[in-house]
Formats: sequence, C-alpha cells, structure tokens
Amino acid sequence: MGTPKAMLTLEGRTFVKRVVHALGEGGCATVHVVVAKGDDVTAAEAERSGARVLRNPSPGEGPITSLRMVLQALEPDVDGVAWLPLDHPLVTPDVVRTILEAAADGGGPLTIPVHGRKRGHPAVFARTLFAELLDPGLEGGARTVVHRHLHEARLVGIDDPGVIEDIDTPEAYRRIRSSLAPGGAG
Repeated sequence: MGTPKAMLTLEGRTFVKRVVHALGEGGCATVHVVVAKGDDVTAAEAERSGARVLRNPSPGEGPITSLRMVLQALEPDVDGVAWLPLDHPLVTPDVVRTILEAAADGGGPLTIPVHGRKRGHPAVFARTLFAELLDPGLEGGARTVVHRHLHEARLVGIDDPGVIEDIDTPEAYRRIRSSLAPGGAG
C-alpha cells in the first residue's frame, strides 16, 4: 500500500488514531497498540493518540504474538480484552461500547459483533480465555480459540458494516476512501 497500514488515513485520521479513539471513547480503560520493533513512526502516532505502546520483536510470527504481549501487559484485575486489528478502522466508539456492555452483561467467555451473517471486530475475550490465548502450543492463533468457544459466544447484532470492513488490500483502501469522500469521489 506504500505506507505502513497503521499510518494510512481515512477522513484525515490515521488507522491507528481511529482505532485508539474507538477503543478509548468506547470504554476501554487502557488502549495498547503493538508495533514492530523499530517502527518509531507508528509508535509516536499511537502515543500521541493516547495509547500505551508495546514493541513486538517478532511480528512475523502473526497477530497472536501481539495479542499475547497485550495480555501479558494487562493489570491482574482486568476482566477481558477487546481485540481490534488496525485493518478495521471503521469501527466506532458506539460499537465498542455496545460490545463491551454485552460482554459485561453475562456475555460468556467471548463476545463478537455480527453484521448480517458475518462475524467482525472487536472481539472481546474474557479472562477465562487468556490461558488458551497464551498457550505456546496454540496453532491458528486467536481464530482457533474463537472457533473452540463459538458455541458459548455472545453474538451481538450490529447494524454498522464497519465491524466487518477489513481494509487489507490497496483495492479495499481505495474503495473505502472513495465511499467516504464528499460526493463519493476519491
């Protein structure tokens, strides 16, 4: 995409700023952003946005390494974690608030937004799942844990397609930028 994904912009705000804002304003007490070791630009943007930065020395091993870093950095009294990848920058604070409230209201070990028939983000993992997520023998990352517990997950219907909008290709980025631009032009 020519720029680190975290630093891509939509409506004048970087992906990292949008995600930090959604989580913080949505009710997360602390927002952690995991950056690759040496990615000082994203780290500075995350810090300016109010996040705590964690530096991942092995990002090539997949997103589970970042999630594990966050889990290990949490205070012992934290009941759960809302996981919102940077490639979901259209999630709003209202959506985060709705998912957190559902999780707090007896959501079980896992709370997931659903738009239409598609599951999205942020997923909220209760503390009861932390040991599984931290298990070094876990294959398939957090997705494996989601599938193991899907039968007991609380699926929350969300009318906002931002929960399923995964911007991970240049084409998706151009499409979203165009749709958000005044008059629909990019």
